[in-house]
Amino acid sequence: MLTYEKCELCPRRCGINRTGGEKGFCRMPDHILAARAMLHYGEEPVLCGNSPTGAVFFSGCTLGCTYCQNGEISHGGKGKPLTSQDLRGIFLRLIESGASSIDLVTPTQFLPSLIPALTPKLPVPVIYNCGGYERVETLRELEGLIDVYLPDFKYSDNALAKRLSSAPDYFEVASAAIEKGKMIRGVLVRHLVLPGHLDNTFGVLERLAELFPARDVPLSLMSQYVPMGGLPAPLDRRLSEEEYASALSWMELCGLKRGFSQERSAATTELLPEFDFSGLF
Repeated sequence: MLTYEKCELCPRRCGINRTGGEKGFCRMPDHILAARAMLHYGEEPVLCGNSPTGAVFFSGCTLGCTYCQNGEISHGGKGKPLTSQDLRGIFLRLIESGASSIDLVTPTQFLPSLIPALTPKLPVPVIYNCGGYERVETLRELEGLIDVYLPDFKYSDNALAKRLSSAPDYFEVASAAIEKGKMIRGVLVRHLVLPGHLDNTFGVLERLAELFPARDVPLSLMSQYVPMGGLPAPLDRRLSEEEYASALSWMELCGLKRGFSQERSAATTELLPEFDFSGLF
């Protein structure tokens, strides 16, 4: 059973009592905080086609990515409190408004409150949209409730993962979580190519080819990195055309035949939602 007491929801296994007011790595309380609920057209077309998903953006994160575009909610703690009943009502309103699925964006830190909101099973597919840094034991608790596992696979280089996301065991943890994701009804992996770190991308692609011997995993190879300011080189610039072309070539060489590319024009903050609590109440 998942609990906020002696919290071990994520691989950090902080072991703190969030119900007693203690704060772990995610800095989140023992109830849901969310920043926005909206009809969202920005997810991969293979997931939603021309229909919107109902995206709920949760506060906090199990990672500490220095380049996060959603830093005001992932690190800054911005969010409004919700009960499980509130969240269930949000899901149903989004579905009534035309959402073809429900997209849970960075939800792991609130699973004890989230699972009741997903029960009974919603009438549309549920997408678990996360950073890939997940405990297999926690994912097991989601069986029957999640239809699509949508993890990032950020790093093959643990030294880079430690420096940029405070996760020195990221590669092993994410590999195990993605392998577990194969047992869910669907899995689509995303990888953001970082400027100046192509070797990291090559390692991720090679690992995916190992995890999926049939080379049939849907993979979104993203070029949308946007420097958020104050970062050292090479993360202070956008991805070059040559770097992204090299990543695409390596994906092809690895035989990953269900890879999706992205227009570099997507590398903008203009498509980021305003975290103004719209759609929550």
